[in-house]
Amino acid sequence: MKKVNKIYINGEFVTPHGTETFDLINPASNIKIGEVILADEIDTRKAISAAKEAFKTFSQTTVSERIYYLEKLKIAVEKREQDLINIMIEEYGGTRQFATMSNQNTGSWFDSMMEVLQNFKFKRNINSSTVQLQPVGVVGIITPWNASNSSVTSKVVTAIAAGCTVVIKPSEMSSLQTQILMEAFHDAGLPKGVINFVIGLGNVVGTELTNNSDVAKISFTGSTVVGKLIAKNAVDTMKRVTLELGGKSPNIILNDVDLNQVIPMAIYGAYMNSGQACIAPTRLLVPQDKLDEVNTIAKSVAEKIVVGLPENEETNVGPMVSIKQFERVQDYIKIGIEEGATLLAGGIGKPEDLEAGNFVKPTIFTNVKNEMRIAQEEIFGPVLSIIPYKDEEDAIRIANDTPYGLAAYISSSDNERAEKVASRIDAGRVCINGFRHDPMVPFGGFKQSGIGREYGEFGLQPYLETKAILK
Repeated sequence: MKKVNKIYINGEFVTPHGTETFDLINPASNIKIGEVILADEIDTRKAISAAKEAFKTFSQTTVSERIYYLEKLKIAVEKREQDLINIMIEEYGGTRQFATMSNQNTGSWFDSMMEVLQNFKFKRNINSSTVQLQPVGVVGIITPWNASNSSVTSKVVTAIAAGCTVVIKPSEMSSLQTQILMEAFHDAGLPKGVINFVIGLGNVVGTELTNNSDVAKISFTGSTVVGKLIAKNAVDTMKRVTLELGGKSPNIILNDVDLNQVIPMAIYGAYMNSGQACIAPTRLLVPQDKLDEVNTIAKSVAEKIVVGLPENEETNVGPMVSIKQFERVQDYIKIGIEEGATLLAGGIGKPEDLEAGNFVKPTIFTNVKNEMRIAQEEIFGPVLSIIPYKDEEDAIRIANDTPYGLAAYISSSDNERAEKVASRIDAGRVCINGFRHDPMVPFGGFKQSGIGREYGEFGLQPYLETKAILK
């Protein structure tokens, strides 16, 4: 039994004032593997106080000093790469494929932000005046369970680059992963109070971070429902907020592509991170006159998807993170059936021989109408909706007919045509002919997918305040 009984404040591992505990469950077996002591409001205030004190000097650091600290953090985190992969598989149920890819890419967050710093101008001249971009202050970082290490790391490197200090509230469900990150960050040897971790519940630690007047900014990744609450509460102290929220991403297959090439990629893409990904393309938009051909290919691909124990190399889809999440996905599959969508693959229940864990059958609905709940609401599981469209205009209309706007995908043999369609899609990121990631390119959503942008120069700017000095 593993125990997480320390939090990290002012450069030290300390026992929380909070006494409530939370069980850590392996989602592949539903067996308890650990326990974490949850921090409370008092712990959070101590962490905020430490960050506030550290900000006085850290905010005055030079660009070269911040690059030095980012290099030290990168080295410390990369030393724990295999530990982070293993614990992500055990605690979260992330497949070995996904956990390996995710943690191997960690270094890119540091590299990209160091590159930004080398070219970013914190002081600019306009006419006879000077414009200074200075760190906003103490940043409260709140991250989810589905990509814990990546979320924490990408936000921390941006805050450090800006000269901010941080208090991190990771998901309590990611406590074993957090423990390794805390140890790595400690080993990096940054000044005391610059980085603080407080593991606790959202309605306790998260609420204190959002309400506390000594926190200047909140950077949150999670559900739209919680993001709205944070935005409302942050208004009272006029906090700056960056919110990366939910998605229901369209994947538009134009009529000039090789379906045998793009449909398999679309299926596997929808099931990325076992479907527990805000950017997953879970609405597959295909030409009406090619629906039958798409269905045949999609059904064949779905039958080849490997659902299994996350530690196995060949596993494509692992368990849902919790019983609650499993039941949520099951409910949506039932809703899809009740709404009249055609069940092409998968369905209700668990795959054979995987009854102990939170495993879902990779599910595909076809003949889906975009107004159906399974096409409008974020399911966060391996459930794909195939939606036919009449023509290109209809495809664009359907793609934009959603409360979300985080990501979108377009496949076409004509890049110019794809770019014209992309320019009309209401989404923060649009990938053409494949799934791509670039840590220098902004990430964030339109509409209810969030406020602000992360990554690269566009992600750095929200951690800075703009001051004009007129002479």
